Amino acid sequence: MTPRRKLMTKNALAIEYLAKDFISRDIGSKILTISEYEKMIDVARGTIQNAIKQLVDSGAIAVESRGQLGTYLSHKDLKLLLEFAGISFLVGVMPLPYSRTYEGLSTALLTTMENTLNIPVNMAYMRGAQQRIEMMLNGRYDFAIMSKYAALAFLKHDTSIEIIKEFSDRSYLSGHIILFSKDSYRDIEDGMRIGIDHDSIDQSSFVREICAGKHVEFVEIKYNQLIESIQNGVIDATVWNEEDRAIELNALNTIPLNLKNNDNRIAVVVINRNRKELGAVMNALISVDVVTQIQQDIINGTLIPSY
Repeated sequence: MTPRRKLMTKNALAIEYLAKDFISRDIGSKILTISEYEKMIDVARGTIQNAIKQLVDSGAIAVESRGQLGTYLSHKDLKLLLEFAGISFLVGVMPLPYSRTYEGLSTALLTTMENTLNIPVNMAYMRGAQQRIEMMLNGRYDFAIMSKYAALAFLKHDTSIEIIKEFSDRSYLSGHIILFSKDSYRDIEDGMRIGIDHDSIDQSSFVREICAGKHVEFVEIKYNQLIESIQNGVIDATVWNEEDRAIELNALNTIPLNLKNNDNRIAVVVINRNRKELGAVMNALISVDVVTQIQQDIINGTLIPSY
């Protein structure tokens, strides 16, 4: 339990818990019984009843009793519920905005989220989907942006995250390319030294895919050092984000990376699966159509990035 929660009264804890629960519930859905809430929050029955009454009296929710059928949520004011839940701002994390695509995505997300409920939203920038996920699950960030490919790859061995929004094709990037240190190289060959960054779920997965069946040496190198490593002959080949076309790439031998699907090009928003209330908030805040339009305007140069 955090220091803040230790200082909270049982009534305040109950209100916060119930506010989060009602945020995650759809209008018209059945709510839990007092006894069920009592077990989940570990407070007295009267405290639960008083907390619900306060939420009703404030206008944050309205409930309808249907006798033996139970009690149903007939209205909710998301803005008020957020206040009771202690959610006063949100912080997300996404890749460094080094391309127009990422600049557009960051600007679009911040714009649509802040304009909907007037909740301050901040964005942090960090390379490596693995690191972004870990920091989010540790509570440093509320949500993370990554490729659909990375999110699905993580979900194969850990179901602690949930994809709550998926955007259009090329909303994350245009694709990947293979970089070679010599002009004579046309494919991955036995004996090559291949640069790999395990913090990047996409990059490391694609490296292993193109090297399948080959006898190569994997060299662990941070993504932002891969080009320098190619130029200095430390490695013979690696996989690189096509969006990240630094000036140095013009002098390098590159070929397109053809993948089985386009999930690496699609941007998604992921959250901690246990934060159901956050999923409901994010779904209310983010309009896929609005994000797509703003991102495209920035890519086309008709809108100035602001992030």
